[in-house]
Amino acid sequence: MFGLKVSRLARGLLLAGAATLIAGPALADELRDALILAYQTNPTLQAARAQQRGVDEGVPIARAAGLPSLSGTATYTEFPIATGASGSTSNPSRSLSVGPTVSVPIFSGGAVKNSVRAAETRDLAGRSDLRGVESSVFSQTVAAYMDVILAQEVVKLNQSNAKKLSVNLQASKDRFEIGDLTRTDVAQSDSRLALARGQLRSAEANLIAARERYIQVVGKAPIDLHAPPPLAGLPASPENAVAIALDSNPDLLAARERSKAAGYDVKVAGARRLPTVGVFAGATYNDYLGTLGGPLSGSFAQSGTSGRVGIQANIPIFQGGLPAAQRRLAQTREDQAFETEVGTERAVIASVRSAYAQWQAAQSLIGSSQTAVDAAALSLEGVRAENTVGNRTILDILNAEQELLGAQVQLATARRNAYVAGFNLLAAMGKAGARDLGLDGGVLYDPVSNYDRVHGKIWDWSDDPTPTVDSTRTVDTPAQTGSVTP
Repeated sequence: MFGLKVSRLARGLLLAGAATLIAGPALADELRDALILAYQTNPTLQAARAQQRGVDEGVPIARAAGLPSLSGTATYTEFPIATGASGSTSNPSRSLSVGPTVSVPIFSGGAVKNSVRAAETRDLAGRSDLRGVESSVFSQTVAAYMDVILAQEVVKLNQSNAKKLSVNLQASKDRFEIGDLTRTDVAQSDSRLALARGQLRSAEANLIAARERYIQVVGKAPIDLHAPPPLAGLPASPENAVAIALDSNPDLLAARERSKAAGYDVKVAGARRLPTVGVFAGATYNDYLGTLGGPLSGSFAQSGTSGRVGIQANIPIFQGGLPAAQRRLAQTREDQAFETEVGTERAVIASVRSAYAQWQAAQSLIGSSQTAVDAAALSLEGVRAENTVGNRTILDILNAEQELLGAQVQLATARRNAYVAGFNLLAAMGKAGARDLGLDGGVLYDPVSNYDRVHGKIWDWSDDPTPTVDSTRTVDTPAQTGSVTP
């Protein structure tokens, strides 16, 4: 509709991921690998899937109220005191009664029907919530991936800078020995080298933090991360992005479904004022265990069976205002759901527009930062040349080198921010879920399959296996270092 083929992001990011999944998890060295590993092993996502499976159970729970029920009773009774006339021999001393009872609801005023509809609607909302968690985990993965790349680049830049300043210091000392420079020039060079080494240690600490965050999100240590592929499906305008988000944002879709479910809840509450009708059938077997009739027990039948069938109608006449209060309560919750839906819509619009602005700003900053790097490199070259003829001081060279380092770090940061902002924009539009990223080929978690599995189950002993942990632990992952490969 909008001319955007967001699913093409898969062609650039994850098309090769299906083969990786079939072969089993591998150490992440490309963005698609990191996304796949997070999709398979991230505990936040696994917990969200378990939560959705719990939401699925709301449907059979609601439906159970409209199904027949079968129960059995067994009663053993002692009669220590006779209740018959004096001298009676017919009173038993004990009895045993057993029998089944079947009840079938026929009419419940629409309570069961609307409870099932509410549960089904909330299940749809839960699926949207799960998509939202997927998008959030993928956004965290992209940010962690790009943070490692940025931190590694900053460490390399600071390593290079420290090496250059070390050479400069030695050159300054040599020139001081021959009287070409002053002690002040040497001190300035020494000071800048000390600062550079401190900046390098700080950059290495940031790299360690980035790698540990990557392990937390993805589940494995980063190894040889490659530059990510270009993002596809980004919108041409904020209006375009908002239009897509209003149709696809999972948080907004979930809020809309919850508004519908709240409407069904009102109908359920109103049904409590209506009659209910059901049929029942049962049988009872009584055995007085040879005690009926006392000494003349042989003259009396000690056991017997009786049956019963019937129809029962429950007609509420006065309940102290309870059903009206329950319906009003449901209406206030429906009103709350409506307002929450509008609030969610506002938040989605704001987040999409903000993400679009951040993406555009980051894109622009890349160009200006590249210009700054080129200019700073040219300036440093010129300052060095002028220093050879005595027109520039050692301090001028040191300042030019610092400006170049700052511009290079800014450029690397701008590239990271632009990519993360672009992916966050896709997430805000509702186009960063697993299916949007093209994890096709039978490797996706399908919440519908579990719903189909449980929604029609009526056997009371149909339990699931004992839960096990699906996400991976990272306790055995070695502590990360701030070293980088030159």
